[in-house]
Amino acid sequence: MNIGENIRNVRERIARAALTAGRNPEDVLLVGASKMNGADACRAAIAAGIDALGENRVQEMTAKLAEHAYDGAPLHFIGHLQRNKVRQVVGRAALIQSAGSLELLAEIQRQAEKLNIVQEVLLEVNIGGEESKSGFSPHELYPAAETVRTFSHVRVRGLMTIPPIAEKPHGNLPYFEKVAQLYVDINRNLYDNDFKYLSMGMSDDFEDAIAAGATMVRVGSAIFGHRLYSQQ
Repeated sequence: MNIGENIRNVRERIARAALTAGRNPEDVLLVGASKMNGADACRAAIAAGIDALGENRVQEMTAKLAEHAYDGAPLHFIGHLQRNKVRQVVGRAALIQSAGSLELLAEIQRQAEKLNIVQEVLLEVNIGGEESKSGFSPHELYPAAETVRTFSHVRVRGLMTIPPIAEKPHGNLPYFEKVAQLYVDINRNLYDNDFKYLSMGMSDDFEDAIAAGATMVRVGSAIFGHRLYSQQ
């Protein structure tokens, strides 16, 4: 497996999708979802020019930080975050993409205030209404975004979503389009067009996400190879 070559291939796919949608490929950031890949894999991705690395698990993130695995690229937290682990992430991740409840955001605010920093976050949208996933439902999102505007140590930079597993090609496109519309509405009406990131799309569907307006894609297996969960 050649991580550098994989990143080049993914960037070519991003470019084609963006140009087809009439967009500039440079407007789409590539986050390498490095879950279950070691520090050397992270370093290889950074050497190949990855825009950021994203981790799903606090324990794994902390271990890799100790190894300086992310030196040279921003670190994003992209997985489900429990409130009792927020203090381990705030101030260490440049962006918390998975802020999916007001209780979690309040804890991020508390921990960021202790450090006297402003933590950047994305509001996670549970666009498919799946009970197994965290995130705000579409009808909860606008009032939540309004509430977080009052938080002095949290800055919302956009939205993130993980749609249901698609049963057919392009099956997630309608979900991506719905989240993109929410992004536009909240950005314009609440945040004075200050949003920067619409994070959606993974290895199997990021072209559709880009077509819908994603400015950030989270790609794991297409860069690092398929994860061997049975070995964990």
